[in-house]
Amino acid sequence: MKVIDTDLPGVLLIEPKVHGDTRGFFLETYHQARYQEHGISGTFVQDNHSKSSRGILRGLHTQLRDHAQGKLLRVVSGAIFDVAVDIRVGSPTFGEHYAVELSSENHRQLWVPPHFAHGFCVLSDTAEVEYKCTRHYAVEAELAIRWNDPAIGIAWPITDPKLSAKDQAAPTLQEAMDQLPSY
Repeated sequence: MKVIDTDLPGVLLIEPKVHGDTRGFFLETYHQARYQEHGISGTFVQDNHSKSSRGILRGLHTQLRDHAQGKLLRVVSGAIFDVAVDIRVGSPTFGEHYAVELSSENHRQLWVPPHFAHGFCVLSDTAEVEYKCTRHYAVEAELAIRWNDPAIGIAWPITDPKLSAKDQAAPTLQEAMDQLPSY
């Protein structure tokens, strides 16, 4: 596998080795020792699977305090525009983001470490996304950040996304400052 550092320290793009022939393909989606060599440590305690339609935008989401989750994401069907945002107050990259297309064709994975926000929008008719998480989801520790916060400046490839009520009402990074983790 190839592991690529991004402009956000700790956020990693992973390109697994794909073995293909006339029967189809095979790839290893996770190997604890190999991933730990690249700084993806800890134990995954929860796996999630979502299915969404074109134009759906989920995010930007994070879990706070002791519930902060690292997430290893991959697309099993379709394509998404995937985003990680550094929300650690005092970090040299606070408020900056990294965006990449993940798809069932390119087999890429994105590692989003704890204390970063994450979101994606669907580029294909439908997309199914699997997430491996290092902590269990806790409703009392969830925080959403406004997807179109101009201070973050994400150039989403859709203009009128379909959002949940929670994501529509999400505060900006500045409005959520007193809840955010420190660097």
